[in-house]
Parts: sequence; structure tokens; C-alpha cells
Amino acid sequence: MISEIPPFTGFSPETFKYFAELSENNSFSWFTENRERYDNYVVMISKSFINNISPFFNQIEPKINTEPKFDKTMLRMNLDIRFSPGAPYRTYFLIHFRRFKKDSEFFLFINKKGIEYGLMINNTLANEVLFNKNLPGHKDELVETFNKFDLNGNFNFYEMKRTPELLAKNFNIEKDFNRMALTKLFLLQKEISKDSEILYSPDILLEVIKTFSQLFTVYCFCVSHNPLAMIEEFENQIGLLR
Repeated sequence: MISEIPPFTGFSPETFKYFAELSENNSFSWFTENRERYDNYVVMISKSFINNISPFFNQIEPKINTEPKFDKTMLRMNLDIRFSPGAPYRTYFLIHFRRFKKDSEFFLFINKKGIEYGLMINNTLANEVLFNKNLPGHKDELVETFNKFDLNGNFNFYEMKRTPELLAKNFNIEKDFNRMALTKLFLLQKEISKDSEILYSPDILLEVIKTFSQLFTVYCFCVSHNPLAMIEEFENQIGLLR
């Protein structure tokens, strides 16, 4: 039950210690022996984070799923051993917020180094996915959005592969537009090291929400045939959090 999930007060050093040890001991036996750590420092903390950020998403886009459940907002760590021999578990944990499976999505990724968070954009021609379809008619508006909402230079640009590949640090849409337009799945993200004190404070929640509110203006190009109207509504109702 949601009422049993405690308020989010920040991540725990034990979360990152858990992933560091899992990276060295990726086996069924180790996972079983450390199941309580996984439940407390990975799953429960993630559910707390999801519960506390859900009002933000419910306000800006109610269609985004915010249930603190696996296969809804959390990716299971177990791997199919047919394709990952010798490595039964992912050495990271993914929290993501989307409307449906192939949707562009907001994400927070946890591993032994810290967290990564941002927006994954589906730039394919899949049904119900609009970013690629919006590019030809809205290039100038997208560039203007990056300038207006201070997005340039504040995010790293990765191509989404089995292991994401860094294509540009401090992404600038005017310089990197053509590369972005040709990349089918990509990430705009920030990273925070486990050595940063903010990770262990409730302040990290506000930091992530501020970033997601910035990126929501780009997300509008992923989900609306009239992204500028959606951005205007967002500005009038909520506005950018700073």
C-alpha cells in the first residue's frame, strides 16, 4: 500500500554501496543473501522517490504513469540469462515516467557511481511518437525553446544503446541539431556523483523536479501536435521551477 511507503528524505550511501558490491558479485546467491538491502535501499527508496515526485507529474501531464510499481515506473533488475550468460542482474536501477511503452520518458538511473537523470526522447517514426514528426515544421520553435528555457549547455547528449554512448557534452541545439535529428533514441541528462552531499538530502528531489520542469518544454514536442500551446499552458499553470 502507498501509505506504507515512507516519505523520501534522500538516497542512502548504502544504495550506492549495494550496487558497487553487486558489480563484483553478480550472482543469484549474493542477491539472495542481500535481499533485505535490495528491498530497503533500492526498492523502498525508489518507491519513496516516486511517491514524492508524482504530484509534479500529475499536475503537468496526468497521463504519465506514476504508480510506484515494477513494470510501471520501475525496471526489474533480473536479466534473461539466455542473453546475459553469467550476469543474472542489472547493476543499476531505473526509475522512469512515461505514458506507454515506446513513449519518450523522464528517467532517474541509479548505479554505483551516483545518479543520472533527464529525458529519453524517441525520435523514431513509431505510432503515437511525435518528436520526429514535429522536427520539420517546428525546428525554429524547438531552437527557441532551448534558448528561452536555458537548456543549451546544461545537459549531456547520449545515444541510447545497450550502453549509452556520449555524443556531446553540454549539448547545444544550434550546434548539435543535425546530429540530434539523425539519432533515433537519445538522452538529455545530468549526472550527480555519489560523493555529492545533495544526494543524501531531501533537496535532491527539488533538484530533479527543477530539471524535469526544464525538460518538460522539450517533452511537449514529443507528445503534442501543437507543442507551443502546450508549453504556454505549462507556463501559465505552473511555470519553470528555478
